[in-house]
Amino acid sequence: MEGFAETEGELCPDCKAGPSRENACVGVGLPIQMWHTPDCPQWTIMQIDWEAGSRRIKEQDAWAKDVFPAAHERLKQAAAAMPPDTAAQPFVAALTELVQAQANTTGFVVLHEWVEILERHFPPRLPDPNDVVE
Repeated sequence: MEGFAETEGELCPDCKAGPSRENACVGVGLPIQMWHTPDCPQWTIMQIDWEAGSRRIKEQDAWAKDVFPAAHERLKQAAAAMPPDTAAQPFVAALTELVQAQANTTGFVVLHEWVEILERHFPPRLPDPNDVVE
């Protein structure tokens, strides 16, 4: 088998497996690895946990995609109801724009978009030319 790693690793307390083409090798922390036989209880539990985690992520993603539009609409309505002269207005505007940016993407809002939005609502304070220290 090409790419087969034949390096030693930690022994599994259940199956005591070592490097072999039929065994599975799992990294348990760099550079430590542990080998498992196909019928090892620890290996089976790891696979079950991975599948359960994957299923949970898919369920959470489906739920979020279903609920997000209504939650986003409630945010927009609450932001529109805020008086424009309140101290919280820049925060409300930035949050609303960030959530809209998230709604416009299928992944995550990337850092440069966050910075552009925050710079728009919270511009850097320029030095005051009249504030001269002697």
